[in-house]
This record gives sequence, C-alpha cells and structure tokens, in this order.
Amino acid sequence: MREKRKEISLIGAVLLIALVFVTSRFVWPNERKTVENFPTLNLSEEKVVKIYIPAVDSEGRGIATVLKVSMKPGDGKVLVDINNILFWLDTQQSIQTAKKVAQEVTKADLSKIDLIYSLENVNASVVEGPSAGAAIAIATIAVIKGKEINSKVMITGTINPDGTIGPVGGIIPKAQAAKDAGATTFLVPSGQGTQVNYIPEEKCEQIGYFTFCTTTYKRKIENVGKSVGIEVVEVKNIWEAMKYFGLS
Repeated sequence: MREKRKEISLIGAVLLIALVFVTSRFVWPNERKTVENFPTLNLSEEKVVKIYIPAVDSEGRGIATVLKVSMKPGDGKVLVDINNILFWLDTQQSIQTAKKVAQEVTKADLSKIDLIYSLENVNASVVEGPSAGAAIAIATIAVIKGKEINSKVMITGTINPDGTIGPVGGIIPKAQAAKDAGATTFLVPSGQGTQVNYIPEEKCEQIGYFTFCTTTYKRKIENVGKSVGIEVVEVKNIWEAMKYFGLS
C-alpha cells in the first residue's frame, strides 16, 4: 500500500513540474512581443516609382521594359496589373520575395499598404521568370522610402529571401539593352561580369576527291563591359545594389 502511495505521489510531482513548465512557457496574447516592430508608414496618397528592366526576347535580342511599382493605402495586398499575359508563377514568387526583402531593408509595416506592379508598353512575357527579382526589390524599396531611382543604372539578377542576388542568363544582350536605354552602369550578379563563350573553328583538309572538315571549339573569356561599351559592376546583395541607385 505504501509503495502504491509513493507511486501516486511521484506521478503527481511529475505532473506538477510539467504544469509549471508549460505555464512558464505560455504568454498571454496581450503580453506577446514580435521579433521586429516595423514602424507604420504615413501614407495619405498613392506613390509611384518606375525602373527599367533588361530582358531578352524570344529571338535572343535584348530589350528594356519599364516596371512601375505603386503604393497606396490598403490591407497588405500585392497586386499585378498586366494585360494580355499569363503571369508566370516564378515571377509571382519573385515579387513576393522582393516585397519581403524590401520590408526587411526598410523596416516598414506594410500591413495597411497595397503594392501594385505593372509593366508598360511591352509584351510582358519577355520578363517572365525570376531574373527581374533584383530590379523589383530595388523599385519596391524606392517606393517605400519615397525616393527616385537613378535612371542611369540598371540591374539584372534574381532576389533571394536573405537579400543576396543570384545569377541569370542573357547577360550580354541585357547589357546591350541597358546601354540602348541610356544606362551608363549595369549591375550584374557576382561572377557574371565576364562570360565564357566557345567559338567554333572549322578546319578542312582535301584528301583526293574528298574534303574532310573538323570543327573545334575555342574557349574565349569575354568582358561584358568592354564588349558592349558600358560599365558593368558585380553586386552580391541588395544592399550593394542600393548604393548605385541612390537608395542607401
């Protein structure tokens, strides 16, 4: 009987300790604290920022299109205003990531702000995919800060949740598009200021009545800036890019 009472007492003690632990871990709703307290934006009217985005069309040619980011009072929505296009899921994901990065950079509370993204005067399918992510993030940061963007600078690259800028394709045609649009500085992901190309070289030999030809490919490292005639700067993350756009 004593052993049974000891067993019950032991179980009770364990339950009491567990209850104390759980109670100490619980925080009433009105006592909870957020990890970061973002300041609330004082927005009484719509704000708009425009940025040029370099892209490559279906024929491999570089083009530049205009992305417009608007900010107005709302309830935290992200809206896309693009006509005649099936807006690709990876592009939508880039916009969501760009918004999160912009909020982290600016420390702004966007819970009562709607952001609207639109492309002007272009077939938007040419900018599908994540390669416009860095530019979208820059434009979002600019509209939150209420600052203009340096129009002489353009950027290409993906945007990652930690603010780093990832590699993309079509660097040379995009650099050409940036130059044609009037930019003097083109920001690219780290390591993409030079491109490795393989140039075909054909060698033929006449043997009797037959001609035999062989093709070899010679490796050529090409400096993008020198090739296109524009200043090319490699950037690792969104904070480095902001300096060139006048946003830091």
